[in-house]
Amino acid sequence: MKAAKFRELDDKQLRSQLQEINEQLFHLRFQLSMGQGEALKKYRALKKDRARVLTILRERELAAAKEAGN
Repeated sequence: MKAAKFRELDDKQLRSQLQEINEQLFHLRFQLSMGQGEALKKYRALKKDRARVLTILRERELAAAKEAGN
């Protein structure tokens, strides 16, 4: 999913999306250990999505801290 789509979600939805991504990564790690190579492409894409979600959550956290400081 693109970052723009993630930015449309609120914090609660982002956190639930993050939990879902973590669960999928957990299952894909098992598939990779069993030698299923087709899981690798999805695993890489999910890792990037996870990084996008974490980045957006951190940006919002820093923006809220900056507003509280002013």
